[in-house]
Amino acid sequence: HDARPILNLQVTLDTALGRPNEVFRLPSDVTACDTRLCASIHFPSSTWAAISDGSGRLYLLKTGSRGTSSKEKWEMLFNQELGDPFIVLHSVSFTASDSHSIAVLLLRIETDESDLQGSGFHASLEWVTIAVTNTDEQKYEILKTRVLHGKSVPHYAAIEPGGDGLMIVSYKPFKFIPSEGSQLEGNEEDKMEAEENKDPLYTWQQTVEDLTVIVQLPEGTAKGDLQIQFFPSQISVQIKGQAPILSGQLNAAINHEISTWTMKDQSSVELTLVKMDEGSMWPELVIGDKRGEYVMDPDLSAAVAERLKNLTSEDLDPGPEKEKLTCSADQIEECDVVLEDSTTLHRFSGSTLKATHVVNLGINPYLFSVVTSPEDMPCFCLRHDVDALVWQPHPTQEDNMWEHIATFNALGYVQASKEDKKFLTCAPNHSYAAICECLRRVFIYRQPTPMSTVLYNRKEGRQVAHVAKQQVASLEIGRAH
Repeated sequence: HDARPILNLQVTLDTALGRPNEVFRLPSDVTACDTRLCASIHFPSSTWAAISDGSGRLYLLKTGSRGTSSKEKWEMLFNQELGDPFIVLHSVSFTASDSHSIAVLLLRIETDESDLQGSGFHASLEWVTIAVTNTDEQKYEILKTRVLHGKSVPHYAAIEPGGDGLMIVSYKPFKFIPSEGSQLEGNEEDKMEAEENKDPLYTWQQTVEDLTVIVQLPEGTAKGDLQIQFFPSQISVQIKGQAPILSGQLNAAINHEISTWTMKDQSSVELTLVKMDEGSMWPELVIGDKRGEYVMDPDLSAAVAERLKNLTSEDLDPGPEKEKLTCSADQIEECDVVLEDSTTLHRFSGSTLKATHVVNLGINPYLFSVVTSPEDMPCFCLRHDVDALVWQPHPTQEDNMWEHIATFNALGYVQASKEDKKFLTCAPNHSYAAICECLRRVFIYRQPTPMSTVLYNRKEGRQVAHVAKQQVASLEIGRAH
């Protein structure tokens, strides 16, 4: 639309649409450029809107209560040119130091001249905090700007409700970039990467009950010089009067009261950490520490091999003379493929600009994100085996920062078979999930509901207590977008 209006319309309970009402109009005299993007909008609260015009300008609009006054014009309280074109990924409204603030997360794709062997581009996340500087005049100005760079577009990126932190799910990790005239304190990740090619500082292995860690020490270390401390979620190994050799937050909680350590010789010490959650397998020992090497426990390796031997074959296609039917590479479906690299979930502190939590999502691909409650961060959905699990972030709960709140049975497998899928979503109350195709069809998968009548499985003869309904909605070709 050349006039570039923003229209507000209401949807009643019977899904009827009200008459569109223009509430704001973006300037139409935007300078044309090859990198111009589509306009984007995000609502940080029930009375505010953050808008990008697609050419590099950010607007903050006071909308009033959108659900009750659809004819009221939106009031522009901030607009500023912020450089290259961007889209608005997320925004939050909060009060800090008795001053109203809005934090906005912007995404750009920029040329990376230093990347000579890769794509030549990087994704840039700009975390902008805008606060009121004059209450009487309602004047808003940029308070701070922080920038992160990564080599892949994030699957999920959201600011915490109080503006204190940032969570990112991405295929490649993101790092904060120092602003002009400033320098980030102690970039530990760079230091650890420099150590990757050296001999491991420690080796570790695990069972379902505990972990065994062997930490290398300077030659000739005496037992009395060691200072080793165990905490519920942290460990510290150091020599008196020196910086810690190994210290940091563990992947999960341990029973620190019964965890022990033993001096192996004058060059190593063995730690035995007892897991609080028996049965869980840790993807890493100390979060973000890359100086160790994981060694698979021999008994665990044998158990895994025993469980898999009937499901695999040394030959993909042993030939027709073999009695046992095997799977060929051509028969493997998309949803059966495991990526060599994995996605990670990072939580960054807004004050230190460092990663406080790093979770390797392993072979649990990201599927979609959805807002289930306006007061909380957006949820994200991951595939676990054939199912899809929805996780709710709780940034203020250290022991339960990501809570599993819903499961969609077999959705992980089903979505992988939809070659024309455009995006996925689910209802705020998790009553159904939807897969939208590129052209005309929407597949709706409802959660199982109890049967009001007696129903038996025809093949097995057992009674069926719950039934999950599936629906397909087809749009007219001319109306599909």
